[in-house]
Amino acid sequence: MPSAGNPVRLCLRVRRFFCESALCERRTFVEQIAGLTRRHGRWTERQRSTLAAVGLALAGRAGARMAGVFGVAVSRSTVLRLVEALPDPEPPVPRVVGVDEYATRKGRFYGTVLVDVETRRPVDLLPDREASSLAAWLAVRPGIEVVCRDRALFFAEGATVGAPQAVQVADRWHLWHNLSEAAERCVAQHRGCLGILTRDPAESVVTAPRPELVTGSPWPTGHRFADRIRDRHATVHTLLAAGHSRRSIGRQLHMTHRTVKRLADAAAPEDLFQGQWQIRPTVLDEYKPYLEDRWIQGCTNAWALWEEIVPFGYKGSYQRVRAYLREKRLSPGPVSARPPTPRTVSGWILRHPESLRESEQMRLKAVLAHCPELDALTGHVRSFARMLTQREGERLPQWLDAVRQDDLPTIHTLAAGIDRDRDAVIAGLTLPWSSGVVEGHVNRIKMLKRQMFGRAGFRLLRKRVLLA
Repeated sequence: MPSAGNPVRLCLRVRRFFCESALCERRTFVEQIAGLTRRHGRWTERQRSTLAAVGLALAGRAGARMAGVFGVAVSRSTVLRLVEALPDPEPPVPRVVGVDEYATRKGRFYGTVLVDVETRRPVDLLPDREASSLAAWLAVRPGIEVVCRDRALFFAEGATVGAPQAVQVADRWHLWHNLSEAAERCVAQHRGCLGILTRDPAESVVTAPRPELVTGSPWPTGHRFADRIRDRHATVHTLLAAGHSRRSIGRQLHMTHRTVKRLADAAAPEDLFQGQWQIRPTVLDEYKPYLEDRWIQGCTNAWALWEEIVPFGYKGSYQRVRAYLREKRLSPGPVSARPPTPRTVSGWILRHPESLRESEQMRLKAVLAHCPELDALTGHVRSFARMLTQREGERLPQWLDAVRQDDLPTIHTLAAGIDRDRDAVIAGLTLPWSSGVVEGHVNRIKMLKRQMFGRAGFRLLRKRVLLA
């Protein structure tokens, strides 16, 4: 054991026993001191437990550095081996268990974490998220009365098969999150109604005249290459009119004879706009009307518009779309207010009316008066919010019937999913249990996994989650 940061070696004198039986595989036995030594051990039990606790808290590399501060020289692999050698915990069977998934490799491999909701402690980790694994774990624990979960199909099936006596509770946060996503998609489908907020009948919009192009020129004034050609053409023709020869003009302007000849033979500078100066058709031309309409509707994000026209057959690059929109942004024109984005309007709908500023309330009122679909959406969202906050789950069937009577396809999809899991959703809107504590442990698992830099195998990760 280290003492004051210095390593200390304990020298023990113990008794050794010999076996005289020829049939015994063990020829010699050494006496062990309870609580201090073990067979083939190089550390005391106290130092071993200390290093294991450091490994549970900091993992290998950081744990080895901390052990060095204590005065113990140990490698990171040894620290992890001490953690793996710890016995598996035997927690009591929980009455209310929360279930959620965690990613061992995001998008590919997932596991299942189970948490005692009452004590807020993790109970177990499963190496996958299959319904059969969850059902087998629940089947050997008949004392479970409540299962908190999200609305994933494999968790619902596993809980039904493994714990048919338990009440399944759908997580309220996931319900509100799903409703928020559906509401934003619904507002996006009616984005044309948001333009009402940019119209002000008290003011007349005066359209600024667009700069006229030079006659016969595909390039407007202000283009640096076109202006340079025009200046050179005017200079050469001025010197020719003054009686200078072409050779003399080339010496004065530091031009080759061929350049002077091209400028002198051109009647107008636009005749020299060839090659890169020509206006050629591009792959974006047939999609420009669509981009113009979306620009007027208030969508000015180049990446979003590029993703919208790709399904229509656009084969060009994102950079071409960005350059086209940048030209529109920099072009002189009337400065007018843009309509709010669907995310902004959906935020107004999802927030409590008393938390909105007066200006936001007036703008939302104008949108709802102009669009009956969004008005119906707002009523359904606020009705669901009352059920959620006041725990009135018994009103869910009436809410589903009211949703089906309006022309809101995105909310219909959500309602169909809720109807398939109606009992769990009603329990989630009625009972006090929730999966919030499970989400906290999922974030903790992410931290522990990253802390071990890829060495977080399932056995080691399970020990750290359950014992730390």
